[in-house]
Amino acid sequence: MHVELYSVGEILVDMVFTETVKEGAKIEAHFGGAPANLAIGVSRLGHRVGFIGAIGNDLLGEFLLRTLRINDVDTRLVRIKKARTTLAFVVVDEKGERRFFFYRKPWGETADTMLTVEDVDFERIKEAKIVHFSGFSTSYPPTSETVYAIAEYALKRDIKVSYDPTFREDIWPSKNAAKEAFERSLKLSTIVSLSVDEMEAFYGTTDYRFVADKILEKHSNVETVAIRLGAKGAYAKSRNGREAFKEAFKVKVVDTTGAGDAWTAAFLVSHILEGANLEYSVTFANAVAAIVCTKFGATTAFPKRYEVEEFLRETIK
Repeated sequence: MHVELYSVGEILVDMVFTETVKEGAKIEAHFGGAPANLAIGVSRLGHRVGFIGAIGNDLLGEFLLRTLRINDVDTRLVRIKKARTTLAFVVVDEKGERRFFFYRKPWGETADTMLTVEDVDFERIKEAKIVHFSGFSTSYPPTSETVYAIAEYALKRDIKVSYDPTFREDIWPSKNAAKEAFERSLKLSTIVSLSVDEMEAFYGTTDYRFVADKILEKHSNVETVAIRLGAKGAYAKSRNGREAFKEAFKVKVVDTTGAGDAWTAAFLVSHILEGANLEYSVTFANAVAAIVCTKFGATTAFPKRYEVEEFLRETIK
């Protein structure tokens, strides 16, 4: 079966503190990296997905590769580098919100920034309907230039290109560098999915309709803008003027790690791969993100298709 979506960028291990940081504090190791999380989310929802990225030649890299394969993600374009696998330490507060501390550039060189253009078999990408990439992966070469080359290749072949800024200020050399990469990425995208925090960081506002209109007006290549509003819900608007806002489902939040990746995975599955309308796709994505928030870890909480359908049946009367 051919790959419908290729997800490109960082893959790492989330080291999640399950209690206050102190002597002897407990940490759980979880699969991580926004585009890698998204790949597993798409697979769990019943579609064929491949991942493009680099891992280290260590036990953590083996864990990441094994997790991709267990979740039926095509790993033929995963490359193993002579380096350590990237780490993200995650501190979760009492409301389930996260703070990140990264062990990769600029603090140290690790595998996710080492993907080169020569590592990529572009012929395999031709079969896909969507290529998705993260802004995190555009922070340092050679991975940044490799990601841009993949996006350009996809656009020229009328493959949908999905972009999520995944903004983490800790890994950027400067805020201006992040903004420049953001604008460059928008020029290579047909679908943009960003969070309310990213909207505020790049546009200085939380007015999601204003931001969606601004992106659509400035970038003629962008067809759809989706904005995740956290506990308030989510909004999406297409170039044809159609828009949808849906409130978030009320759940007991344990950990929001991976919720945004799950939302975007579900939106791409519903709206692009399955052709559902904006209103249903936002509702479906909200449901997937809500389920993820009820458990620790990103991919361990990702639901399968039947779980989402059961959730929607029980929640929407």
